Amino acid sequence: MFPKVPDYHKPNKPLIPNGLGVIYVLISATYLLLLHYFVYDISSSWASRALTLAVCILFGGFMGLLDDWIDLKWRYKAFLPLIASVPLITLAKTLGLRTSITLPIIGSLQFGNYYYFLLIPLIVTITTNTINQLGGLNGLETVCPAIVLIGLLTVSSGNATLLYVPLIMWLILAFFNVKGKIFVGNSGSFAIGMTVAAFAIISDVKSVLIISILPYIFNSSLILLTFFFSRKKANVYFDGKKLSSSHRRSLITLITYHRPLKEWQVVLTISLLVAFSTFVALLV
Repeated sequence: MFPKVPDYHKPNKPLIPNGLGVIYVLISATYLLLLHYFVYDISSSWASRALTLAVCILFGGFMGLLDDWIDLKWRYKAFLPLIASVPLITLAKTLGLRTSITLPIIGSLQFGNYYYFLLIPLIVTITTNTINQLGGLNGLETVCPAIVLIGLLTVSSGNATLLYVPLIMWLILAFFNVKGKIFVGNSGSFAIGMTVAAFAIISDVKSVLIISILPYIFNSSLILLTFFFSRKKANVYFDGKKLSSSHRRSLITLITYHRPLKEWQVVLTISLLVAFSTFVALLV
């Protein structure tokens, strides 16, 4: 049913079903639409949050499928998420969500109307694209976003119900992804990135999101800066047992730079970094 692609970091490069992220998209969106339907008369504002999150997840899945079909260039990937920010802007203005962000040391930053038309699109674009850029290893593209999502869920007030089914569904996919049985594909990585960004805005836990995804931002900055100056892409080598790299153009290649590691060791290292940044975000 799903197309199979080779797992380049396993001996003999076995073919693995790809694009299982569409299951997450369909089940999560259906759950949120049902929430919207059944609670609409009880709490229209809360139901609007469910509908908005469903729309964002559906758009993330569509964007991922589009990337799988026509291999979108990064300049298009960078701007497509701006479309998904429209329902979030509408929701934020309708519900009168805070237009400020509180950061460590800096304190509270008030953005006023710029929050709706500048900050929300930036949060959606940066979060979605940085999460999509950190992948390629079994478990990496599923475990790390799950950690961030759990952190956001921990501090969200009154919106936890929105994530019950999406988080459970994502953790199931993560289990099989870690075992090397499936890939979630771009449809999954873009959808979960959109979920993280949208939920942080809907629940007004933006500062937690920003601190939690610092490893993602570092990885993307390293990739983009090295490509801008040297026109070279990050590449990790597999010798049949371990991964290694001869350069430092991404977080993965930085960790494996002249230091051969097994795939699970690299995934565990990065997952711990994301867990640490999320923990710091919760403390702050």
